[in-house]
Amino acid sequence: MRSLSKITVAAALGLLLLCGFAKGPQSNPAADRPQPQHDSLKALYLYTDAIKKALIDSSRTEAVALLRRAVAADSTYAPAWYELAGDELYKEPDRAVDYARRALAADSSDKWYMQRLGQALLVARRYNEAIPVYEKLLKADRNPDDYRILAILYEQNERPFSAIAILDSADGQFGRIPALSDIKRRLLLATRQYDKALDEASAAVAAIPYAPDNYIALGEVYERKGQDSLAHASFRKAVEVDSSSLYAWASLGDYYLRKQDHHANLEVSQQLFSFDHTPLEDKLDMFRRMTADRRFYSEYYPQINRLAATLYIKYPDEPRVVKLYAQHLIESGYIEQAADVYKRHLDDQPPQLEYYTMISAIESYLERPDSSDRYLTLALERFPLDAEVHILRGGRFHLEGRYKEALKCFRTALKYAGSDSLRSEIWGYTGDVYHARSAGRRADMKRCYAAYDKALKAYADNTSVLNNYAYFLAQEGRDLERALTMAERATTLSENNATYLDTRAWVLYRMSRYEEAKRIQRQALSLDRSESPELRLHYGDILAALGDTYMAEVYWRRALEAGYRDPEAVERRILKLKNRQQ
Repeated sequence: MRSLSKITVAAALGLLLLCGFAKGPQSNPAADRPQPQHDSLKALYLYTDAIKKALIDSSRTEAVALLRRAVAADSTYAPAWYELAGDELYKEPDRAVDYARRALAADSSDKWYMQRLGQALLVARRYNEAIPVYEKLLKADRNPDDYRILAILYEQNERPFSAIAILDSADGQFGRIPALSDIKRRLLLATRQYDKALDEASAAVAAIPYAPDNYIALGEVYERKGQDSLAHASFRKAVEVDSSSLYAWASLGDYYLRKQDHHANLEVSQQLFSFDHTPLEDKLDMFRRMTADRRFYSEYYPQINRLAATLYIKYPDEPRVVKLYAQHLIESGYIEQAADVYKRHLDDQPPQLEYYTMISAIESYLERPDSSDRYLTLALERFPLDAEVHILRGGRFHLEGRYKEALKCFRTALKYAGSDSLRSEIWGYTGDVYHARSAGRRADMKRCYAAYDKALKAYADNTSVLNNYAYFLAQEGRDLERALTMAERATTLSENNATYLDTRAWVLYRMSRYEEAKRIQRQALSLDRSESPELRLHYGDILAALGDTYMAEVYWRRALEAGYRDPEAVERRILKLKNRQQ
């Protein structure tokens, strides 16, 4: 087992701290203490009034004011400092430390004052200073909690053997206490004292054989000792002792994960998914982790499919589960079934825009444009003030070449955009439409660049706009310094993006900086997973400019093989190169 972290230390210690009025020492004017040369009687009266205000009137603010007047009357009046320290404990821990020290200075033998100082030091995370305080507390008042705190402090101070010695001492004083035994076992594991750790874990099982946590602890020790069969048996026993324990099942699943027994782990996950008391958020998180690796998803598909189905059966109206299950169907190739899942939930309350947009996207993918438009229209009727619907509709019109309708949708979307980043995206889409319909017309290209300028004004780091703007300027061969600045910014914001690197290389090519362009374009090609013909064509152009005619032709032909959309342009390049060589 790993040692207790500092965060765990802080959390463990914090749970022990309680503060409040009238939970410590009370003033005793008859006590045989040295009398300060101050108005101690006035301080006593003010202190008494403060306690009354806190306990009877529940007026903490007035009580604190009276306490401050008490220490003003007598700066050595310890009970008032004690209460003030408690008031500041979680607001200003360092101030609480100062107040607690003042109380303890007035009476160094008072265990309550010492306890308050220890608490304040823990809350202030001044752990090294807390150690001598708790060492004194053990001598003044043998409290099991103080043993626990001191052991944790020693461990945090990288003194695990001292911590173990303290816990051994606690065993001698109080007998076996489960909380202390658990800490001791973990420390023994951390110091590789496996046999002693096994003794602790075995003793815990013998003392409380009906507690699954004890078998889990025993399994952890056996696992660290390399005795896997006994470890497995212990984890299984924890589940048998309490088959409804989430901790027991999760520990067994974690054991299978460590042993890379994924089939067994997925069976445990199925059990956890079937429990009503397993939090839904935990189930969703488990499913996401299992499906993050595409190869794992494919190899263990039947069991993952059971998990997805279990979720959908148990939570049929939970939007997160509906989306997860539909996405699982899409990933499995059941596209129409995924659309049916979304369609069954169109009347859910509150309505979910994503259901409509996903159905529209699926219908479009299945080449049913009329059905796709119908669901987008339904979405517009139900969510008329949502920018996303208008953006999606504009995107469809753009793809269909219906540029006027697309621009109208984007103008409407701008009215409902709730953030600068979304407005930037919409202006970017607007610029894309103007570029698509320009067909060489200068007026539309000016509109394109104006839209891009508005996009970058709304959000300067819109990588898509930075990339497109730079590329189109490079195509025109103008404003190349600005184009390069934008292309460099895009590749900085989105590292390892082959498309953006291609744009940067292309700008450098248009600036006649061929060696730099070659280096960047080689990087783009190494990252490209789409076999992009444009990247191969551009690399051929760069090589030709550098005089490497043979490899230039190789990459141009690779562009053709990859399906470059204008094969005649490629053939003209090759022919021109051959004519130059003759």
